[in-house]
Amino acid sequence: MIKHIPNTITLLNLLSGCVALVLIGQGHLDYGAMLIFAAAIFDFFDGFAARLLRVSSSIGKELDSLADMVSFGLVPGMIMFELLRAKGNEAIGSFLPYLAFAITLFAALRLAKFNVDARQAEHFIGLPTPATALFIAALPLIDAFDTPRIAAFTAHPGFLWAIVIVFPLLMVSEIPLFALKFKSFAWNENKIKYTLIVLSIMLLAVFGIAGLPMIIILYLALSLIARKEYK
Repeated sequence: MIKHIPNTITLLNLLSGCVALVLIGQGHLDYGAMLIFAAAIFDFFDGFAARLLRVSSSIGKELDSLADMVSFGLVPGMIMFELLRAKGNEAIGSFLPYLAFAITLFAALRLAKFNVDARQAEHFIGLPTPATALFIAALPLIDAFDTPRIAAFTAHPGFLWAIVIVFPLLMVSEIPLFALKFKSFAWNENKIKYTLIVLSIMLLAVFGIAGLPMIIILYLALSLIARKEYK
């Protein structure tokens, strides 16, 4: 029974993604975005549970990737599609919002690369799909709950198209990025991780929901600063 706990948590990740797709299709982008955050929590705890219970399997690894493909690949692609469709017009072309699914396609490539790349055992190469998904999930939440000035910026078509272009490239890039895994809690071994945690709390305290995309950018910046350690 215990050996099935991690896979059960992974399936909750997948379920979150499935329900998110239904909600987004009904026009509830904010609720769908919230479920991406739920999926991210389940995605963290399935690995944590597997390590804690000392159970792992090849099925669990494949199941994790399949769940991530839905929750962190298809769902953010759907959110971007809906955001761009809301900003589109006939003069630009109704087909253009479908380019948002570049996020989904490159997420698939990212997950496939991760599964066969032995270099990523201790750190990441390219932006992880959950980080991309969380950045995108923050956008409808900012629009729903944050200040109009910030929401006007994050909902601007130029900003949305920049995401569609930049984030797929980041996911399949060769940029080394640190993973939030702790072998010990010593400062010298984890100072970059502690820095990210402290600064993230500060960003959320100051900017609220708008601090979420800033945390992803901060993660990229800190990884670039410490990139020699992760090559």
